[in-house]
Amino acid sequence: MSGTDTPKRSMRTPLGRVRNLGAAHSGTSDFWRQRITGVAMTLLMIPGLVIIMMLLGRNQVYAAQTLSSIPVAVILLLFIFASAWHMKIGMQVVIEDYVHNEKLKLTAVMLNNFFSIAVALASTYAILKLSSGV
Repeated sequence: MSGTDTPKRSMRTPLGRVRNLGAAHSGTSDFWRQRITGVAMTLLMIPGLVIIMMLLGRNQVYAAQTLSSIPVAVILLLFIFASAWHMKIGMQVVIEDYVHNEKLKLTAVMLNNFFSIAVALASTYAILKLSSGV
């Protein structure tokens, strides 16, 4: 047996061998999306709390006036979208990790997606209705 019969050794690093493995070829995308939405929610929480504190003890007319402001509506809408997306990703990770029955897992992921979309749409409708003054 000569030296040419030995198996080929890869010149790739261990990280290079790990990358792009798996069915989806996107092992860390949900991880990073969840971190990004978490940071977005943290940054939007400060103006959101300021808005809520401004509304404390005020009447409905003042609340409608405050929420009819475009910057206030945009801040609240961004917070809603970031929260709904963060919630969807977080619950999907829990479902994928802890539900072992494939049919139940698929059903739970679908319900999670529908629920997240429903929460985002209902919240968006409420903010848009309040901000339009209708």
